[in-house]
Amino acid sequence: MTDKIYNVLFLCTGNSARSVLAEAILNKEGRGRFRAYSAGSTPTGRVNPHVRTVVENCGFQLSDFRSKSWDEFARPDAPAFDVIITVCDNAAGEVCPIWPGHPTSGHWGIPDPAAVQGSDVEIDAAFAEAARLLGNRIRLFLSLPIETIEGPTLKARLREIHETADDAAQAL
Repeated sequence: MTDKIYNVLFLCTGNSARSVLAEAILNKEGRGRFRAYSAGSTPTGRVNPHVRTVVENCGFQLSDFRSKSWDEFARPDAPAFDVIITVCDNAAGEVCPIWPGHPTSGHWGIPDPAAVQGSDVEIDAAFAEAARLLGNRIRLFLSLPIETIEGPTLKARLREIHETADDAAQAL
């Protein structure tokens, strides 16, 4: 096994909910083997307070996260990414910056819990469901032998994870 730490960037439009949830979950479950980041194409400038429960369950504080532009990670001094995953359909359809190092990209579209209107219970349930879906995909991603997977194969595995995550996660 290698000592390499794999950098993963989760992208969403607003960088206020789904991408932040994914960042927290991977940073916890990656156990130091992975370092997750999140950003948005048009960040809202604030992290949605409904992510608090998930990030605290991952061992972080809400203040550990901020809504930021993906331009921050396209600069020469930014971390080099191994994998970039969009978690919303809008971001997947946008023209992304040119990322240094040509990382492998994937798309895991997750319904936007921040768009849910209703009672606090309904909104909290939407955030819990988004976290569950992301957690399923992240656990499957972590089960891959990433040290030995080449770019095109990894891209195919990311697509398979998106397409089969719920069924496969139940088998884990």
